[in-house]
Amino acid sequence: MLHRTALANGLRVLLVPDPATPVVGVAVHVDVGFRSEPEGRTGFAHLFEHLMFQGSESLEKLAHFRHVQGSGGVFNGSTHQDYTDYFEVLPAAALERALFLEADRLRAPTLSQENLANQIDVVKEEIRLNVLNRPYGGFPWILLPPVLYDTFPNAHNGYGDFSELEQASLDDAAAFFDTYYAPGNAQVTVAGFIDLDETLALVEKHFGDIPARPTPTRPSFFEPVPGVERRQAVPDAHAPLPALAMGFRLPDPATDLDGYLAHMLLASVLGDGEAARLQRRLVHADGLVTDISAAAGLMGSLDARDPDTFTVTAVHPAAVDPDRVIGAVDEELEKLAAQGPSADELSRQVARWSAGAHQENDRVMYRMLGLGARELLYGRAEITDELPGRLAAVTPDAVSAAAASLRGAGRGVLLVEPGKGEDA
Repeated sequence: MLHRTALANGLRVLLVPDPATPVVGVAVHVDVGFRSEPEGRTGFAHLFEHLMFQGSESLEKLAHFRHVQGSGGVFNGSTHQDYTDYFEVLPAAALERALFLEADRLRAPTLSQENLANQIDVVKEEIRLNVLNRPYGGFPWILLPPVLYDTFPNAHNGYGDFSELEQASLDDAAAFFDTYYAPGNAQVTVAGFIDLDETLALVEKHFGDIPARPTPTRPSFFEPVPGVERRQAVPDAHAPLPALAMGFRLPDPATDLDGYLAHMLLASVLGDGEAARLQRRLVHADGLVTDISAAAGLMGSLDARDPDTFTVTAVHPAAVDPDRVIGAVDEELEKLAAQGPSADELSRQVARWSAGAHQENDRVMYRMLGLGARELLYGRAEITDELPGRLAAVTPDAVSAAAASLRGAGRGVLLVEPGKGEDA
């Protein structure tokens, strides 16, 4: 059962009791992601996430870490297209400690020149490790959007350009905090072994005195679907084999959730498991690729507002022309558009998806984060619990229509060419 309310300062509260677990989780979702960072400051939303771990007016640097780990808990944060989350999971007896810690940094994080400078270096090193000095770094989540999208919010690199990260100032950080980290632009989710009345009183105690501030107007990131195929090649000095990504636009989950779910199952029918169509055809029968997958959502399903991206990614031998791979994918989409999956094929993928969802929801951290994100993005955390039933209601005709929609619209095609880039 979900319980929601809002404090007088505008902070939204979602409580999710679970008497079967001995732990509690506290998450703060802030309604700003890398699509909202200003031009000339790519990577700033993620950089600011790092700054939120550098102490507060009440706690010195690293004290947050010691309080959580000293209680036997874990913590982290992450930056997505449309939101940033901060979270921790601790033994149930440490609930008030977790609420204090999250409220404390939401009220007054320490924004100092020293912290800013060292976190810029930390983020740059993270980019070197995860993107610049590894095979297929940023593939496809950084590299594909500029092929498929035109506007800065949708197309730019959310990890950040080094020169723009280095130009970030304390004034930028203060303005970002003042604009986006108002309590009315955030939501706290508490899940696990909790008493509703006691927890709500504690949330009020620790978050209720954070002063209300104006909340930003949420922008629309809509842009028209490209009417044609767009194609771009990028070098990768570390990639042992060529790779490609095909990107398509997804339905808006806020206004067409059933259409979005049909695309989720289309991705599963195409790429999930050894019996999936692209696996059987391109890996095992034709030997065109060494690996292939499909996904609904650039950073995960139901993880962003519109627009978001349906992807097909593949790694293939150098001797295989990428157009043969693309042609084979198109043929499989045409077959699904014409005939749809069989009822048995679809039911297997629904079972696979539902089993994964149930397994994920068994863990307080993932259940809390999923509920919190969907409450923030779509105003309905209930989507998380409804997913198995709604996926089971998706028909073969709906998946067929999803495949047809991909064939009938423009798309972005990214080609990764090995051995042509330079080390960072």
